[in-house]
Amino acid sequence: MKFVIAPDKYKGSLTGQQFCESVELGLKRVFPKAEIVKKPLADGGDGTIEVVKHYLRAETVSVTVQDPLFRKIESGYLFSKEKGIAFIEMSEASGYKLLSKEELNCMQTTSLGTGQLIAHALDQGAKEIILGIGGSATNDGGMGMATALGYQFLDENGEVLSPIGKNLSKVTEINTKNIHSKLMHTTFKVACDVKNPLYGKQGAAYVYGPQKGASPEDVIVLDEGLQNFAQVIQKQFGRDVQSIPGAGAAGGMGAGAVVFMGASLTSGIDLVMEMANFEEALIDADWIITGEGRLDNQTLSGKTIAGVQKVAKERNIPVAALCGSVALSMEELEVTGLHYVTSILNQVGSLETAKRASFKNLEMASYNFANLLKTTSP
Repeated sequence: MKFVIAPDKYKGSLTGQQFCESVELGLKRVFPKAEIVKKPLADGGDGTIEVVKHYLRAETVSVTVQDPLFRKIESGYLFSKEKGIAFIEMSEASGYKLLSKEELNCMQTTSLGTGQLIAHALDQGAKEIILGIGGSATNDGGMGMATALGYQFLDENGEVLSPIGKNLSKVTEINTKNIHSKLMHTTFKVACDVKNPLYGKQGAAYVYGPQKGASPEDVIVLDEGLQNFAQVIQKQFGRDVQSIPGAGAAGGMGAGAVVFMGASLTSGIDLVMEMANFEEALIDADWIITGEGRLDNQTLSGKTIAGVQKVAKERNIPVAALCGSVALSMEELEVTGLHYVTSILNQVGSLETAKRASFKNLEMASYNFANLLKTTSP
C-alpha cells in the first residue's frame, strides 16, 4: 500500500508536518510495511510561508520596509539561492495584522512595503518571485508596490502622488522611465483564489473595503478611484484590467501585479503543489489522505482539500479527509467527491481541550481508517 499524506494545517492546533507524523503513526499500526509519502500543503493563506520554506529549502531574508501607514518595520521573505526563487507574503509588509483596529483605513494605507520586499528580492538575484496576497490592509490598486519598483503616479499637474487608496482618483499618468532594471527579466506568480473584478459591486472596494476600515462613503470614493485607475492603465498600457478574474484581489493588487510586473494569477494550492512536486508523489499511490481544521463550504472553493481532490480525480486515486470538524451535510459531502470523511473529535469538551488532543485523536482516526481498509480489502 502507498499512502500520500497531503494536508493543510489544523489552525492553532497542528502544523501540516505534525498532521503527517500523526497519520503515519496510525497507518503504520495496521500497515507496518506501507509506503508513506508526506507532502504537507497550503492554499496561500496563513501558514503557507512555513510550507514553502520546507520545499524550497529557503532562508528567511530580513528587510526594513514601510508598513501600511509608512512606518518603518522589520519584515522579511523567503529566498532559495539554489533555485533562484523568492516567496513573499504581502501580509508581512502590508497586512492588516500590522495595524490596530483603530488604524485600519484603506483610504490611507499603502502596499509600498510589499514592493520594497520585491525590490530587495530582485537585487538578491531572484529569477522567480511568488507572491501571496492574502490579508492585505490596502486598496491602492498596487500603486504602493509599483512605486517601490520605480513607477511614479502623477496627477493632472504632473506632481507625484502618494501611493494610497485615496489618490487613485487623482492619477492621470504613470511614469515608467525609472522602473527596476530586473523587473522585466523575472517571472512573477501570484497566489490568488478570488475572482473579483477590480471595481463595481463585486470589486475590491465594495467587497473588501469595509473590512479594511472603509466607511460607506469611502467605498464609493475608492470604487470610483479604481475605475479611474483602470482607465489610465487602459490608455497607457492597452490593458483592460476589469476583464481579469482576480484583478480586485487584495485591494486591486491582482490588477497591479499583472500590469506592473507581468505576473500571472493562479490558485495558491496549485502553486504550492507545484513546489512540492505533488503530481510526481502520486505515482502508484493507493490513497491520498488530506485534512484541515474545519471542513465546510469554503473548503470547496480554492482550499487545499479541493485542490487535492481535483488532482486525485484526474488520476482516479481515492481521497480520505480527516478533519478537526465537519460542517457539511451528507448531500454536500457527496458533491466533494471525497471517498472517506471523518471528524477526529471523539469526546465532548472545550475547543481548547480538543486542540490539545488533536495529535492523538488524529492518530486514532488514522488507525480506524486503516483498519477499515484492511477489513474491506480483497
